[in-house]
Amino acid sequence: MLRGGACADNTSIAPRVVASRSMFFHDTEEMMGWRVTDHGFQIVLSAGVPDLVRKNLRAGVDTFLGEYRLTRDAIQHGLAHTGGPKVLQAMEDALELPHCALARSWKSLASIGNLSSASVLYVAADFMDSGTARAGDLGLLLSLGPGFCGELILLQW
Repeated sequence: MLRGGACADNTSIAPRVVASRSMFFHDTEEMMGWRVTDHGFQIVLSAGVPDLVRKNLRAGVDTFLGEYRLTRDAIQHGLAHTGGPKVLQAMEDALELPHCALARSWKSLASIGNLSSASVLYVAADFMDSGTARAGDLGLLLSLGPGFCGELILLQW
């Protein structure tokens, strides 16, 4: 155990991971990914990603939550990957969310941008720092990535 130095604020409640799920959308390999070139990584991003999210995300999330006898209405906190304005809007549309539901993701996109799949970790850190969650609250962490895939984590505080 480390001694001295700054200590973390213990006033916030840490969530536990209840479950996780990977979603892979078939025949979407060309929609998003990375191309390695002599000049570094070059992103491959299809303009069709928002439509793919609108058409497929709801079923994936509902199936995942349904396995735990939950619906989207049971989720108090959404922590989403900042995939750009069109992708965030597509997430809101697909999951029938009000704009304020992903406010931290929109804020993160505006302040630090889209850091690929890892951006959801910045959103989660901002949320954790806020102390908003209460004991028993449920949250859904959602990230999108190459392949095209989605990662879901069901959290409980």
